[in-house]
Amino acid sequence: MASITLEELHAYHAIDRSVFSRLVITLRRDPAESLLVMAMWLWLEEKGYPNIIAKMVNLSNPLLEALAGEAVSCLNCLGSKNPTIPPNGILPLTTRIMEKDVSLHMFYQNKFSTISGIKSFMTTVCSRIFTDILQHVVGSTSRVIPNQPLVIPGFPHSLFGSVTIVPRAMDHDFPIGGLWGWNPSNNVSEDDRTLFLTFSRGFPVSEDEIRELFTNVGVCVDCVRMQDNVPYGEQPLFAKMVLRSVANVDQILSGRPIAKFRINGKHIWARKYERRE
Repeated sequence: MASITLEELHAYHAIDRSVFSRLVITLRRDPAESLLVMAMWLWLEEKGYPNIIAKMVNLSNPLLEALAGEAVSCLNCLGSKNPTIPPNGILPLTTRIMEKDVSLHMFYQNKFSTISGIKSFMTTVCSRIFTDILQHVVGSTSRVIPNQPLVIPGFPHSLFGSVTIVPRAMDHDFPIGGLWGWNPSNNVSEDDRTLFLTFSRGFPVSEDEIRELFTNVGVCVDCVRMQDNVPYGEQPLFAKMVLRSVANVDQILSGRPIAKFRINGKHIWARKYERRE
C-alpha cells in the first residue's frame, strides 16, 4: 500500500500548519477549539469553498482572530438544539474571504453532514499534521509521554467525540488511503446515519410502509430495525432506520429536531438517533 512520511505530510499541509500555529501560539487560542476550527475549514474546502485557508495566510492577526470567532459561532450553532440565528445568518468576514455567502443557516440545515465531516477531518487529518505544534502547546502545561496520546483539554468533546493524537518521528509512514477527502457515504459510523422513528399507539406501522415512505421522500434506506420483544397482540412503537448516507439524515430532518410524516393515515415521527449506554 502506498504511504507518505510525516515529513512529507507536513510539507503538503504547510499552509494549514502555519495558520494553526498562529491560532494556538501567536493568538493563544484554545487548542481543542482550534483543532475543530481547522477541521471545519478543511471540510468547507472539500464542500466547494476552495483555498479558504490559503487566503488566511496574509491576513492580520486581528482578522484571523475574527474569522476563527465566526467559525466558533458555527460550532456552537451545531451544538445547540434551538440556536438563535439572525434572519440572514451571514458570516460577514468568511463571506468576504470566500466571495460567496456562508451562513449559519447553511451549517444548521446540513447539521449532521457538517458534524460528520468535521469529525472525519479532525481524526484523519488534523490529528496527524498538527501533532508537534500541539505537543509544544500542551507540553508547557502537562507532561508529554513519548509514543503515548497527547492529553488535549476539551476532548472527548460532547458533540465531536474523541481524537487520538500520538507524537511520531518525522520518518513515520502513514498509508495514503483515507488521509484526504470525505464524502457523506464514507468515514461515517452507522449511528451517524441512523434515525429513531416513533409511532402512535393504535396505528401500527409496518417495515414495508417505512421503506415505502422514505424511498418516496428520496432517500436510500439501508435497513429498518423494528422494536423487538413486543408483547403478543401489541404493536411496535418505535424503530431504528439506518440510511445510506448522513446527507440523507439532513435531507429528512432539514434542520428540525423532529420531522413528522404520514403514510396510509398513520403518523411517523423521525429524529436523530442517539445511542444511550
